[in-house]
Amino acid sequence: MSYSESQPLSVAPWMAGLRAARANLIPALIVQGIMLTLVLSYYFWPPTARWLNELAQLKQSWGYGYSALSAALAGGLAPEIMRVLMFQKGRPSTFNATNLLFTLPFWGCTGMMVDFFYRMQALWFGSEATFQIVAIKVIVDQFIFNPLIAGPSGAWFYDWKLSGCSFKNSGRFLTATYYREVIVPILFATWGVWIPLVAILYSLPSLLQIPLFGLALAMWVMLYTWISEQRPQPRSKSI
Repeated sequence: MSYSESQPLSVAPWMAGLRAARANLIPALIVQGIMLTLVLSYYFWPPTARWLNELAQLKQSWGYGYSALSAALAGGLAPEIMRVLMFQKGRPSTFNATNLLFTLPFWGCTGMMVDFFYRMQALWFGSEATFQIVAIKVIVDQFIFNPLIAGPSGAWFYDWKLSGCSFKNSGRFLTATYYREVIVPILFATWGVWIPLVAILYSLPSLLQIPLFGLALAMWVMLYTWISEQRPQPRSKSI
C-alpha cells in the first residue's frame, strides 16, 4: 500500500501535535524556565553575564564550526546518551552507534543553517532586543522558516532514516497528504515549545543566541524523536 493509500489518522493532524506538546509540557516548561532565568541573569547578575560573554567570544572565534559542533552534541549525542541511560538501562547497542552516524551530521548541518538564518534575521531586522524586533523575528522564524524549511527537512530526514534510508516512494515527501499528516502535527508541537524559546533567544545578543540554542535543542530532539517513533510508518506496495 502506498503512502497516499494508507489509513487516515485516528485524530486530526493538529490534535496529534497538541497531544505531543501536552505530553512534554513539563520538560518544555523546565527548559523554557532555565532559558528565561539565564536571560534575566545575563542582564541583572554580572557573574552570569561574564560567563555567557565568554561563550559569545568562543562562538565568535569558531564561527560556523561552533554552531555545527554545539548542535551535533546537543541534538545528536546528548539525546542518545539520555536514551541509553533512561530507556536501555545503561547498555549501549549498535543501534545507538548507527543512530549517531545519522544524527550527528544532520544536527551539525542544522546548527549551521540556524546560525546562518539568525545572522540574516539580524541583518534584515536589526540586532536590538526591542519588543518589535523580537516579535518580527519570532513570526518569521516560526511561521515562515519553520513551515517551509526547518519542519519539512527534519521530517524528511527522520522518515528517510526510519525507512531504512530507502529512496523508494520518496516522492511522498512532496505531497500535500504528507505535509498535512506528518509535518502539521510536528509544527503544532514545535510551536508549543519553540515560540517562547525563540522569543527568549532573540532577546539576547546575537553571539549568544546559538550557544543557548544548543541548550534548548537537546530537549526538542527528545520530543521530535517521540513524535517520529510513535507515528506508525506507512506500508509500501510489495513488488
